[in-house]
Amino acid sequence: MKAQDKKRLQAFKKRIPQYRLDPVLYCKEMLSFTPDVWQAAVLMDIASDPRVSVRSGQGVGKTGLEAVVALWFLTCFPFPKVICTAPTRQQLHDVLWAEISKWQSKSPILNIILKWTKTKVYMRNYEERWFATARTATKPENMQGFHEDYMLFIVDEASGVEDKIMEAILGTLSGEFNKLLMCGNPTRTSGTFFDSHNKDRVDYRTHKVSCLDSPRTSKENIAMLKRKYGDGSDVWRVRVEGEFPRGESDTFIALEAAIFAKDEVKGTPNGDTLYVGCDVARFGDDETAIYARIGMATVGSHFHYKEGTMVTAGWNLNLIKQLRERYPQISRVQIRIDDDGVGGGVTDRLNEVNTEMDLGYEIIPVHNGSSSDDEYYGNKGSETWGHVKELLEENMSNFMLGKPSEFQLPDDDKLVTQLTTRKWSMGSNGKIYLERKKDMKKRGLQSPDRADAFVLAFADIQTDSGYTFGTVDY
Repeated sequence: MKAQDKKRLQAFKKRIPQYRLDPVLYCKEMLSFTPDVWQAAVLMDIASDPRVSVRSGQGVGKTGLEAVVALWFLTCFPFPKVICTAPTRQQLHDVLWAEISKWQSKSPILNIILKWTKTKVYMRNYEERWFATARTATKPENMQGFHEDYMLFIVDEASGVEDKIMEAILGTLSGEFNKLLMCGNPTRTSGTFFDSHNKDRVDYRTHKVSCLDSPRTSKENIAMLKRKYGDGSDVWRVRVEGEFPRGESDTFIALEAAIFAKDEVKGTPNGDTLYVGCDVARFGDDETAIYARIGMATVGSHFHYKEGTMVTAGWNLNLIKQLRERYPQISRVQIRIDDDGVGGGVTDRLNEVNTEMDLGYEIIPVHNGSSSDDEYYGNKGSETWGHVKELLEENMSNFMLGKPSEFQLPDDDKLVTQLTTRKWSMGSNGKIYLERKKDMKKRGLQSPDRADAFVLAFADIQTDSGYTFGTVDY
């Protein structure tokens, strides 16, 4: 070791007692990390308290905070174990673990005393007893078997970690100097993370961090989110304000189920049938939307405004052509069209081209206002949305049971918002009805055009049920 490095190391060892009490000072001197006000408050809390929970909007700097907390604990306490976890491998390894590497590399001292690998950071010469490790939060046993006087669990995206995993973590943290730091966007209104900010908050030091107060967030992006979703929407509350969703009892599809399907599920295009759903607008402010799927995976989409029905028919055929080239296993194509209103023109044109070119496609007109085949729903539109709601809830149920979840939502925030802001009501006949589009617009919401097209693509639509034209604006 060089003489200069020896001097640095000796100076660091002398500062350790002070660093243990003041991790903010540690961050500034050892990592050149100057924390924001809220980060400094969390750092001081984790030094003095066993459990700290942080809910936040997106992009406020929580991953950087988690990384420096891990390094502080790992280098300031004797023979510690630091367990970092997150619901997905991508979030854990590509985001949090990479952030730890970034801040370690900024410190000459930490580069000398620590060794970083893809799954472990350890004190040199003490690999087996003095380390931080990355463990995906997929099963309780990943969190068990750790026992040490000084131990820290860091749970990233904590709202997405199931209770059985958190129970294992809490059961492990039995020592006097064992600590827990949970951080995440507050997407769920249940679970350990939610409880830490509500009924169990007496047991935690809690923090809420809004994008509106953070110097790190883009004010232009915040303004865009406000225009797009509205400052009263659950998406705004979760992603900007760092608040839990209201979870209104009359919202048909839960936000947490949609976000889980978007962020945590990877669908596979299995099968030989291409299903296409098309919701048709014409020259108004509404959007014509097309989604295509194979199996439970979305494989294509297209959106446009203010075009006629002939153009819309052409876009359906163009998308199908592209997808058949990309997925040669496709041997059957079924197109579901919202046939009420101007949609009938698209159905007619597709039938003409299908016959003229002998394409062999199935063209299925769907009348959302017609009667439902399901006794629980008041019309066909409510029934098809019910199918998608069941698929999203099955995703969550399978995850909790340790089974694979297959139904994936595309990374489309507009689609997520439309799916999760529509309300429902019980009719006098005891059947469920979705909120009408004109009533959604009265609440300042967009017409759920993308959601309708997506539902058409994924719903279990029987082709031999003999639809009749429906006049209800569902």
